[in-house]
Amino acid sequence: MAGNGKATICRIAEVTQRLVTYLTVALALFIFGTGCKKKKPPPPAPPEVQVLTLTATNLPIFQEWIGTLDGFVNAQIRAQVTGYLLTQNYAEGNKVKAGQPLFQIDPRPFQATLDQATARLAQDQAQVEKNRLDVERFTPLAKDKAISQQQLDDSVQSLNAAQAAIKADQATIENATLNLGFTKIISPVDGLAGLAQVQIGDLVGPSSAVLTTVSALNPMKVYFQVNEQSYLAFWRQFISPENSNSAPPLDLILSDGSTYPEKGKFYFADRQVSIDTGTLQIVGLFSNENFMLRPGQYSRVRAQTQTITNALVVPQRAVAELQGSYQVTVVGESNKVNVVSVKVGQQVGTDWVIADGLKPGERVVVEGTLKAKAGTVVNPKPWPAPTNAPPAK
Repeated sequence: MAGNGKATICRIAEVTQRLVTYLTVALALFIFGTGCKKKKPPPPAPPEVQVLTLTATNLPIFQEWIGTLDGFVNAQIRAQVTGYLLTQNYAEGNKVKAGQPLFQIDPRPFQATLDQATARLAQDQAQVEKNRLDVERFTPLAKDKAISQQQLDDSVQSLNAAQAAIKADQATIENATLNLGFTKIISPVDGLAGLAQVQIGDLVGPSSAVLTTVSALNPMKVYFQVNEQSYLAFWRQFISPENSNSAPPLDLILSDGSTYPEKGKFYFADRQVSIDTGTLQIVGLFSNENFMLRPGQYSRVRAQTQTITNALVVPQRAVAELQGSYQVTVVGESNKVNVVSVKVGQQVGTDWVIADGLKPGERVVVEGTLKAKAGTVVNPKPWPAPTNAPPAK
């Protein structure tokens, strides 16, 4: 009896130990399974893009052309008579006045020629007086048959010849006087004198090189070429009888990028379009009182040729071109993306004028277009981003 009780106690202990083992294993499996179960990740945040809210505006349209500056008058100074150069009477690069002497050619040979012509005139005048007296004396004698008519006719013809010689002498004196005056080479205009191309002692004449150039620099001319389309638009807006608008002022942008402070004006257009380049030459005028502008300078000429009213303008980066068609990405209601086909107009700098397809108030994606797929939801931010804001990721 005692043996059976002891066996029963051992069996109960064994069952209890197995039960504890089973519970321990079950609890471990439960804890392990719970710990390995993955949590479901949260949905990704909408991509951030920068958008431009469209606003209608009156957009001035400017055009630019390459221009070449030149003096209003460029007088090339040449010698009109042949002789040795005695003096240079101006300072190179300085202002000169009209009539101011620039050079002096040796006048002595020309003075001698004038003196000879003057003496010849006096001689012929004496001969005229003698012939006139002969005619007056022979006329009554011929009537009285004291001398022959032939002798009177010869005296009359000698008088006529002497009078003609006086006219020739006067012409010679006038020519000699002009040549003597040409020995003093003067400036024909007010302006700026250039470098002398000759030296004292050189033999100069009509066939020699230019002595110097005097340019009238106030006002200053600027030459630039426009194509036929620009000319036709300009003509319709400012010249045609239907429009009485005054021509727009011109801006001159110098080679260093600065803008000349004085406004220019349209002067004239050439008579024909070049058959080689298809362009028309236009000439503008700019005031140049301080002689800052000089002939030969290159610059850019800019003018406002028209104004587009109620224009919608977007940056070029926001417009995608695909096989001749243009598309923009628009953020609509609930920040949902939509791709819209548009018709572009004129290109202004780095912007496009949208002629059709958009309306004021719409939001166009400028930055982040690759992340803004059609139908997706985005997080729009204003463009351009504030300077103190961190860059968009």
